[in-house]
Amino acid sequence: LSGKSPGLPRGRGKRRQQSFVSKLRDKYGPVYTVYLGPRPVVVLCGLDAVKEALVDKAEEFSGRGKISIIDKIFQGYGVAFSNGQRWKTLRRFSLATLRDFGMGKRSIEERIQEEAQCLVEEIHKTEGELVDPTFFFNSVTSNIICSIVFGNRFDYRDKMFLTLLSIFNETFTLMSSPWGQLFELFSGIMKYLPGVHRRVHSNLEYVNNFITQRVESNKKSLDPNSPRDFIDCFLIRMDKETLGSEFHMRNLVLTTQSLFFAGTETSSTTLRYSFLLMLKYPQVAEKVQEEIDQVIGQDRPPGLEDRTRMPYTDAVIHEIQRFSDLLPLGVPHIVTQDTHFRGYFLPKGTDVYPLLSSVLHDPRHFKRPDSFDPGHFLDARGNFKKSEAFLPFSTGKRICLGESIARMELFLFFTTVLQNFSLASPVAPEDIDLTPRESGIGKVAPPYQLRFLPR
Repeated sequence: LSGKSPGLPRGRGKRRQQSFVSKLRDKYGPVYTVYLGPRPVVVLCGLDAVKEALVDKAEEFSGRGKISIIDKIFQGYGVAFSNGQRWKTLRRFSLATLRDFGMGKRSIEERIQEEAQCLVEEIHKTEGELVDPTFFFNSVTSNIICSIVFGNRFDYRDKMFLTLLSIFNETFTLMSSPWGQLFELFSGIMKYLPGVHRRVHSNLEYVNNFITQRVESNKKSLDPNSPRDFIDCFLIRMDKETLGSEFHMRNLVLTTQSLFFAGTETSSTTLRYSFLLMLKYPQVAEKVQEEIDQVIGQDRPPGLEDRTRMPYTDAVIHEIQRFSDLLPLGVPHIVTQDTHFRGYFLPKGTDVYPLLSSVLHDPRHFKRPDSFDPGHFLDARGNFKKSEAFLPFSTGKRICLGESIARMELFLFFTTVLQNFSLASPVAPEDIDLTPRESGIGKVAPPYQLRFLPR
């Protein structure tokens, strides 16, 4: 494949990363090779190339590549970083279990609505003082996945809960830092040296130990006829399986870790961007509140059935996800067999990065790709308009496991907060900086403060 580069760009600037990618695409086309240190990886740019690989050739591109900084912990186990039959088995089980919880005695929608009311109560305690909202959004998104995985939510002041939230926040930031990207380039050497990768490893080991303790606790009170949570469902399946099955302790702990980490950090970061963007564009927040008042009013909490009657709010949430572009490089894939793609030969095991940022900022699908504009998802009559280039959860066989839960969370938390509070910033809208604190594997929202003013 044509095109050789020393690696993907490091640094905080969103524009820098996008201009780098754009220059390579302009020079080499939508499919090219870059070198992550000594390792060649194939990069896919734009909607056509990404969909052709991940959808049209879904099986061939369904492998999961390594993220070097966390590979020591996962080593091909758990639903997120496994491959082959192990991955198919764990994904099928995880999807079915999450779906069952969504339709069970307490649906996921009800869990989110209850947590949203807890959030409102917690925000009221701030009494309009300046606050950093990170803690609130970490807490609510983590509690949803906790209720599914562990069977209970945590009090916002619980010491263990606070420790876990701090660990997830720090780990995501370190993975997205320049050092985290440098480790991706030169992990063969750097893994033997001191550095932040060791902090990432110790953080994830701490979480694994916590999960292991929860599993042991669940075992003591397990009722095979009445599973309380994801861990119970996995343990019941473990008891039924024979030796050599994929239902064993290591896959349980690392699948739970994957759900826990992804279910907390990505949704939390998106919510942080959501309210930062509402401070930057107060006229958008006002229009969302007008729609909330017209459709929902003040006498009941928002529900998922409201979404279809709130096209502007739906468009705003989609645009927040598109613009914030949380995983710009996508999560790495590998090809599962020798593959021909667009005239090139890709041997089995080739690393592939589908650049989601290049899809979410594709000018052929979004008129103002570098601007925040809810109009990208509205037609001329103000109705919600889908876009095939809206792929924040990726696409194909490796599409995000928790997409439906994340979409529920974003709608219900976003609308519940704006139903109950107006937002005030100590900084003028034109002076609000949207530059990510870190931009690497993921984007970390810049720190900011705001006042929540009861409506």
